[in-house]
Amino acid sequence: MAMDILMIEDEPNIAEAVRFILTREGWQIGLHDDGAGGIEAITQQRPRLVILDLMLPNRSGAEILGDLRAADDPDLAATPVLMLTARGETAEAGQQADAVLAKPFANEELRAIVRQMLG
Repeated sequence: MAMDILMIEDEPNIAEAVRFILTREGWQIGLHDDGAGGIEAITQQRPRLVILDLMLPNRSGAEILGDLRAADDPDLAATPVLMLTARGETAEAGQQADAVLAKPFANEELRAIVRQMLG
């Protein structure tokens, strides 16, 4: 089965909570925990949706998103992105992301956004 979602998040508790919530909905989720290899992970795994933390070690979510949007492959560049941010960072995150969700968030809010983005 193809991967539905790739989550790039460096906080293990958040990553595991999101994986638990979304796998219960039937989605396949892969995890990546560092900004440095983020764009490579997206390119290799070709998920239907990327959940991307804004604040990552070695490379920010904003930089990864900029690289994704500038990709030569139009299908890759159009990959939907849900940006996770700390409260107060939503303006920066929302510039190129398809949706922004501030942490902490309600489980149902996450599920609703992902359902909307994946159709």
